[in-house]
Amino acid sequence: MSNVAIVGATGAVGQEFLKILAERKFPVTELRLLASKRSAGKRITWQGQELEVQETTHESFKGIDIALFAGGSASTEYARSAVESGAVVIDNSSAFRLDPEVPLVVPEVNPEDVFSHKGIIANPNCSTIIMAVALKPIFDLAGIRRVVVSTYQAVSGAGREGIEELEAQVKAWSNGEELKSSVFPYQIAFNLVPRIDVFQEGDYTKEEWKMVKETQKIFHVPNMAITATTVRVPVFRSHSESINVETDRLVSVSEVREALSKAAGVIVIDDPGKDQYPMPWFSADKDEVYVGRLRQDFSIPQGFNLWVAGDQIRKGAATNAVQIAELLL
Repeated sequence: MSNVAIVGATGAVGQEFLKILAERKFPVTELRLLASKRSAGKRITWQGQELEVQETTHESFKGIDIALFAGGSASTEYARSAVESGAVVIDNSSAFRLDPEVPLVVPEVNPEDVFSHKGIIANPNCSTIIMAVALKPIFDLAGIRRVVVSTYQAVSGAGREGIEELEAQVKAWSNGEELKSSVFPYQIAFNLVPRIDVFQEGDYTKEEWKMVKETQKIFHVPNMAITATTVRVPVFRSHSESINVETDRLVSVSEVREALSKAAGVIVIDDPGKDQYPMPWFSADKDEVYVGRLRQDFSIPQGFNLWVAGDQIRKGAATNAVQIAELLL
């Protein structure tokens, strides 16, 4: 049994933590809900208990075994304090992901890395997790030389505010009212925005560089060739990705399909004759990564295309973090 703290308990990922801890019957002795000062005092019912949300401070982690950080600036401010209090931090922010002292873990891909932690374990970026789960069976089967990925990322990736902005814009549009944007740089309703996070080196966005560098770290292949384009789409929940993979070894589509079908955390939905393939509405609120549209890339000798969908709040964030906590136990 463990004493567990959730930092950011009132946000989208924090609320999902609560749901998943209950669903997976995680052995919790005490659950401590922490959030910003403005959320302190709110009451949340979990497993028949009414719990009061407390303001996060440097003293909040005494007696805590596992601290689940939902992300944001709280990680850089309080994670070290949690470790000093004796907790293991599982962090959903980008603060520690590329720190060589901090393991970056997807349990289906590199579970052994959990045990090299020095108090903090990083949860990868949501789109990275979804891609990594789909790539692992291919990597084990034939090696990976190069990955080209384009993402179609739901508005909930920007938190509760992203969901609310899309809802408000759809309502405004249907009522003939002005559409207002504050979370996204442009209108997101009935539109696509090919920019997630800030622009960085080479005019790639931070989200695109996350997918490159985090995947290389997770697979322990620092020179794996990866290029990404990340796009925000007017979908409430569940990210989709178009992935082109070039393998080291020549294998058939049927071999790749068989490897994916047997892989942990993967469900193959791939029947073009029956119009069956993964979609966001189908993968939403589920923990598995769905893979389909698997086909050979005829432009190169050892290439494949696949289409992937996964719930970025669950597997892309909260579920992955709770799975890491389960490995610790």
